[in-house]
Amino acid sequence: MKKIVMIAVLASLTLTGCSVGKYQYSSEAMKRVDMNFTGIPTVLGIGALGTSIPLTPEYSLTAAHVAKFSVQRVKAYHPYCDLAIIYHKNDAATLAKFRSAEVGAPVKMYGYSFISAMPVESSGVNLALTGIRNEWNKRPCVAMASNAGVVKGMSGGAAYNSDDTISGVIVGFTSEVKNHRSASTPLKNVSLYIPYQDFKEWLTKSTT
Repeated sequence: MKKIVMIAVLASLTLTGCSVGKYQYSSEAMKRVDMNFTGIPTVLGIGALGTSIPLTPEYSLTAAHVAKFSVQRVKAYHPYCDLAIIYHKNDAATLAKFRSAEVGAPVKMYGYSFISAMPVESSGVNLALTGIRNEWNKRPCVAMASNAGVVKGMSGGAAYNSDDTISGVIVGFTSEVKNHRSASTPLKNVSLYIPYQDFKEWLTKSTT
């Protein structure tokens, strides 16, 4: 497992396709995350959607690429990762509790499907920490790669530890993780989330 972590840290990622892995309808997801509409029109004439995590009675946590087009106002963007805090009224009973993510630990993900607009969930294992580079994630942002399934629309949703704490925020998926030093692809078709330990300080500063 340590070898995989060392290889993946050197990777640059490109988000592709509509989904990876398996996911299923989940009424539990409705209790843990919220659906967020954006102002981007679709062929059906309605906005696209993403997911957010209830954070405080006044704020929710989501992906920056969801927040940018969300109907909710943005309070803060993370300086280099695809994360944002938005204004959103939340029930105190639904607020998030966080704990750091660990490679090799089980993970469960909750969000909303862009395809069906239904709440969905998936489960898997944390595979490796990896560098992530695209329009929304800059150096030194690090993501956790997992074999839990993800579909578009789940961005901004929650990744959970086995003790029911949130381990991070879903930001997307990739068809492959490349090692540019050896041109190998040690990981394929993985979901990606920003682990709590990488945004803990920013979250505290931005909500106090």
